Amino acid sequence: MHDTEFLQVAVGVVSDEQQRVLVALRQAHQHQGNLWEFPGGKIHAQESIVEALQREFEEELGIDVSAAVPLITIRHCYPDRSVQLNVYRITAYSGHPHGREGQVLRWVESAMLSDLAFPAANVPIIKAVQLPQLYAILDAETIANKFGYAAQEILLQALQHILDQGVRLIQARLKILTLEQVQTFTEVALPLCQAYRANLLVNSALHGAWATPFGVHLASRDLMNLIERPVGISCVGASCHNYQQLAHAEAIGVDFVVLAPVLPTLTHPNTVAMGWTEFQNLVNRVNLPIYALGGMQYADLDRAITHGAQGIAGIRLFSD
Repeated sequence: MHDTEFLQVAVGVVSDEQQRVLVALRQAHQHQGNLWEFPGGKIHAQESIVEALQREFEEELGIDVSAAVPLITIRHCYPDRSVQLNVYRITAYSGHPHGREGQVLRWVESAMLSDLAFPAANVPIIKAVQLPQLYAILDAETIANKFGYAAQEILLQALQHILDQGVRLIQARLKILTLEQVQTFTEVALPLCQAYRANLLVNSALHGAWATPFGVHLASRDLMNLIERPVGISCVGASCHNYQQLAHAEAIGVDFVVLAPVLPTLTHPNTVAMGWTEFQNLVNRVNLPIYALGGMQYADLDRAITHGAQGIAGIRLFSD
């Protein structure tokens, strides 16, 4: 796709007070007609993405956009055209959206977006909309090093601490535990996470844990050994460290990845960090929500987002 000329499109994700997302039905005569879409339109010459969003949203929806932040950038080639969707999350606007061009609008719960028919290029956008900005890793080995052991009560206290911070996407990395210990932990952890409307993924390092009602987070080795997405698992994440792994994750259809290490980290002190420039270069080469991992602090969230990240991930970030 390097030599392809992409039509530049600005796309906006708008939420209401109930956190429902606004979608519009494309008219029959339009490209990808009779399919739902996130509002937006072509970027004019000399326009920034935000300026295009402000113009399009006033023209199409009758609202004034005052603030927006990057969400995800998608490049997709249809048989008749290639598009680059520059997707922003609208964080502040005034007015009440209405279809000024006769288009049908609908407010939809983010979890229900997958039930609607969207153009193919929109699938990664739906995943990005549904994912939070924070991804916590509950690592049994780190807890054992800190407390001298990783008993169930300590793990559950650590999980509760993560949930109390408002984190709603959590990976349980329990490779130092036996399968029986993992099952004992997850019997309590799953209903606890469900009570907080949080998703819990089990790291693939413990292969027996895949046969659970949880999502799975693929270690990079397990990712590269797969030829297709694991069957029957609702949420699949993956760890990546280079473009080859990112491309394979996209090819088999994972929901998101973490890319590491972005900054120097205590967990892998001898590993060279890629830095924000290389992180963004890699993000721009695939159509996936990507979390920045490695040396992250809460203060890095805005920087991560401006460099194309879905958000930030970490172990100590959420455990200290």
